[in-house]
Amino acid sequence: MKHVTALGLFSGGLDSILACRTVAAQGIRVQALKFVTPFFGHELLAEPEEFRRRMQEKYGIEAELIDLSAGYIELLRRPAHGFGKNFNPCIDCKILMLRRARELMAERGAAFLFTGEVRGQRPMSQQMDTLNLIEKKAGCQDILLRPLSAKLLPPTLPERQGLIDRERLHGLAGRGRKGQLALAKELGISDFPAPAGGCVLTDPILSARIERFYDGLFAAKSEEICAEDIRLLLLGRQFRLPGGHWLVLGRNEQENERLEKLRGPEDWLVQMPEHFGPLGLLRRAAAAVGSEEAAVLAAGLIVRYSRKTNGVPLPGNVRIDQNGKELLLRNTAPLADELFSAWII
Repeated sequence: MKHVTALGLFSGGLDSILACRTVAAQGIRVQALKFVTPFFGHELLAEPEEFRRRMQEKYGIEAELIDLSAGYIELLRRPAHGFGKNFNPCIDCKILMLRRARELMAERGAAFLFTGEVRGQRPMSQQMDTLNLIEKKAGCQDILLRPLSAKLLPPTLPERQGLIDRERLHGLAGRGRKGQLALAKELGISDFPAPAGGCVLTDPILSARIERFYDGLFAAKSEEICAEDIRLLLLGRQFRLPGGHWLVLGRNEQENERLEKLRGPEDWLVQMPEHFGPLGLLRRAAAAVGSEEAAVLAAGLIVRYSRKTNGVPLPGNVRIDQNGKELLLRNTAPLADELFSAWII
């Protein structure tokens, strides 16, 4: 058999691991594409080489990270096929990934695409009619193989061309995991992630927060939404101050550090220089009307959530870093809980 390369969508879960190993077992070079967005897997971009090394060592899989953030953020404004139970556009998500994978085929010299999908496993995106719809809308008809359920599906072009042996593929279906676990044992795979939703858009609480954000929760314009906004939205304590100003408070030292790294050129930082406590980030304050007043409120919240003395937050100095200009608010009093409780997101 001549040298063949295939591109696989790789979530990092058991099904995608099994799909990669099944295809690779036939002498095909597998390139596993791990798509990431601010809603899933984005933290992996901090150390892409470590991710590649780990997937190679644990599973013998050649994997790489591909950032889909910009396209995904735009997709959420109005997904053509709607949302699932929460704010999850699962059908359009899969279409977007497959379109991108198809675009990479010529560059990578790939003959076909494959996924770890199992027919009937997910109610929204893996029913037979939906599988066909996704394939068609992504422009992947006849070149998309689903090796875990292939024997239950019509033969694809790579099967008919003899690039891959259909008899060595599988016929798994439904929501049960026995077939996958048996196959994992057969392939010697014992260390794999437990099945769980890794996408925050399926989380009832976080997805509701993100949906409100897209609906204009803060004063920021919808077209300004970027990956850093989503990462901030999933971090720390969230407040909508009067006038729609967006404030994020770190809950510990690690979150304070992350807030500082995510700071944009128009963001203001608020903190108590002489006391241990949270760092506050006032998003896009430099360009917003009423930011000075919002910063005073943010200072009161910083004092409220700082380290207490005998169970009581005490007044203190608060520094507001306006990216080039600093303002020190002396002897700032903590805000009363009843004043800001309605601001908490």
